[in-house]
Amino acid sequence: MTDLDSSLSGEWVFDPAHTRVGFSARHAMVTKVRGAFNDVEGHIHVEEGDPSKSSVVVTIRAASVDTRNAQRDEHLRSADFFDVERFPEIVFRSTTVDEVEDNAYMVVGDLTIRDVTKQVAIPLESTGIHRDAEGRLRAGFEATRRVNRRDWGLEWQVALDTGGVLVSEKINLEFEISAVKVED
Repeated sequence: MTDLDSSLSGEWVFDPAHTRVGFSARHAMVTKVRGAFNDVEGHIHVEEGDPSKSSVVVTIRAASVDTRNAQRDEHLRSADFFDVERFPEIVFRSTTVDEVEDNAYMVVGDLTIRDVTKQVAIPLESTGIHRDAEGRLRAGFEATRRVNRRDWGLEWQVALDTGGVLVSEKINLEFEISAVKVED
């Protein structure tokens, strides 16, 4: 294992046009429904030589949920799920960042949804660092983490006649992050 690459050291901001924070859930026990949040902000602080002093903050506007189905999206915005009128933001704040192997990190932090905060550990992979066409230093990161939506009070459910449920309790969170280094 190596310390964090020196080119990663410093402050980074998410490029919202090239960042995706999404999710998938089982529908009716047989298919997956995928969605994303279209309004996401984030920043990363990377401490060279000491990853434990690094940090990640992600802020999601819950009303920006998009599953490509307007009726379902409105239901997700309602009090049955995200209750965006009362809880407009979903926030993740890291508490620790550990390098577990080259280009792989475990980011542990507090995920707040509907004013309920739970600690989650997210395995994060660095997918590369390059200068873009405008000369800015850009870094890519990817992560997937499975969570139980009920841990955050997302309780709505419909039982199926077959014994299953309409929406799975387990949700896969998906992060595809493009971050641009803040130059001094």
